[in-house]
Amino acid sequence: MTRAMSPVRSGALTAPLDGLLVIDKPAGPTSHDVVARIRRVLRERRIGHTGTLDPAATGVLPLVAGRATRLARFLSAGDKCYEAEIRLGIATDTYDAEGTPVGPRHEGPWPAADELSCALDAFRGQFLQHPPAFSAKKIAGRRSHRLARQAARREGSDTLPMIFRSGSDPGLTRVRPGSDPLPPATVTAHAIDVTAVRGDRVSVRIHCSAGFYVRSLAHDLGQRLGIGAHLASLRRTRSGDCVLADALGLDAAEADPEAARGAVVPLDRMLPGVPAVVLTEDGVLRVRHGRDVRPFDIAEPTARRDNDADALPVCGAVRLLDAGGRLLAIADKKDAPASLHPSIVLV
Repeated sequence: MTRAMSPVRSGALTAPLDGLLVIDKPAGPTSHDVVARIRRVLRERRIGHTGTLDPAATGVLPLVAGRATRLARFLSAGDKCYEAEIRLGIATDTYDAEGTPVGPRHEGPWPAADELSCALDAFRGQFLQHPPAFSAKKIAGRRSHRLARQAARREGSDTLPMIFRSGSDPGLTRVRPGSDPLPPATVTAHAIDVTAVRGDRVSVRIHCSAGFYVRSLAHDLGQRLGIGAHLASLRRTRSGDCVLADALGLDAAEADPEAARGAVVPLDRMLPGVPAVVLTEDGVLRVRHGRDVRPFDIAEPTARRDNDADALPVCGAVRLLDAGGRLLAIADKKDAPASLHPSIVLV
């Protein structure tokens, strides 16, 4: 939805924006690089991303601007979809093509599609996944990728820095003796489909939960097959409700800032998957003062009775709207009394 333009001093395009801009990230820049470039495009200082993509990865990168930065956690928690290519036969220290090869190179033969799909069964559904050593996870307040690089320099490039497993793989070393290991995380792969096999190249389509590392999937698949593997390329096709069809190319955004501003999804249209209720005038006033919303503060057309717990969603986040559909706040369901507590007030 295009916003009305208003003149401002010092050549700024418009007043600050509040909303969501979906960028089709190219290979090369980091997610933080994209944020910095879009800040210049939109002339809006308050911009953040809602889920990191590695520099070599491409695809859907949702950015939040202005007051919408307060909603980032709801977007980052959504499921993701990827198209990935895995190269068999070579493991790397970063689990992707940017890393240094480790261990012996496999010379073939290569597994067939049915053998690959059978091996991937171990990673379908819910399981504990170990993050890559070279990741943004923190150990004692420090990024694990920085600790891993220090270890790689100290140990040499022929060993893989190990920070999350305790002696599970012989020959692998810890990043720092005595440091707390980086624990595995529970993730879910709703679907992993092999779409093509060409020698040592395997194309897969993945639908997974937030926090799922496709690099770890590639590495662990190579370990399971006993031949090594790494992630050769990755494209994110969906993040939560954001899909590639909604995305604007980074170059296109920089070439036409007006079009980029017009592509920003306003606050009122964000989080369509989160349940919403429309409030009465009294309910709107309560939200403005950060007070709990009661069942009878919810407006018609659905009749509400005083203290009717069934008038409110059972659990989870709820969008609170005024009669005009403006997003006022995000609320959480309280156990007792039956009410909604505005945890993020946007007005």
